[in-house]
Amino acid sequence: MGVEFLKAPAGDKFKLAKRDPEDRTGLPDGKSARVALTDKLSIELNGLQDRFAAEKKTKILLVLQGMDTSGKDGTVKAVFNSVNPLGIRVVAFKAPSALELAHDYLWRVHAEVAQKGEIVIFNRSHYEDVLITRVHGWIDEAEAKRRLAHINDFERMLSETGTVIIKCMLNISKDEQAKRLEERRTDPAKQYKFSMADLEERKHWDEYMTAYEDAIRATSTEHAPWNIIPANSNSTRNAYVAQLLANALEKINPQYPPPEQDLSKVVVV
Repeated sequence: MGVEFLKAPAGDKFKLAKRDPEDRTGLPDGKSARVALTDKLSIELNGLQDRFAAEKKTKILLVLQGMDTSGKDGTVKAVFNSVNPLGIRVVAFKAPSALELAHDYLWRVHAEVAQKGEIVIFNRSHYEDVLITRVHGWIDEAEAKRRLAHINDFERMLSETGTVIIKCMLNISKDEQAKRLEERRTDPAKQYKFSMADLEERKHWDEYMTAYEDAIRATSTEHAPWNIIPANSNSTRNAYVAQLLANALEKINPQYPPPEQDLSKVVVV
């Protein structure tokens, strides 16, 4: 399945409002068919990841960014459903601690990037430091531009030292977020996720869309392009992210390393 259309171009040509959160280009009709596709891709990812972890040459960083309820947790659960958990690591960035605030904002991020043979998923990421901080006025426009330049340098360094970066903005509509927040409010199985803070952040929707658009324009690069994932449908979102990851691993084409000695002369007794 081709997913090139998901990529966001760098520069002022990118318009987030023109990306349809309902888009299902290239995907089968029906939720069950899309779930089956994601399950199939997850099984394929397990085999690719097994070779990737054994080879220990390359690293993968999957960045999941999106508004509240966009499905970051659900994406991880669905895409990696059949993948050996020993080869992956999920990092969920929360509000920085006092120790982290005493360093530069990328200090805690660099400590969590992938090792050789490891897939790391950032559930929220270093982009929080140019999104929520800008929306709430904790940094000014000049500092936001400086940080975007820092992020480009940081991601280029990661890329040049063997990290494949897959950045996904999980794009939901404001109406869809309202539906999901209401589900969290009324469904006993989801009420633990409900937070009044989410309602406060929702008041800044337009400011967040501007901040996201500016960040994507400034940091969608050849070595670390942004992919705008239609996320109003969970099954659509999961299928696209699974395909992006499968494509990246297939391009790497990891192989099991040869034995360190001639095993034909080894006798097991």
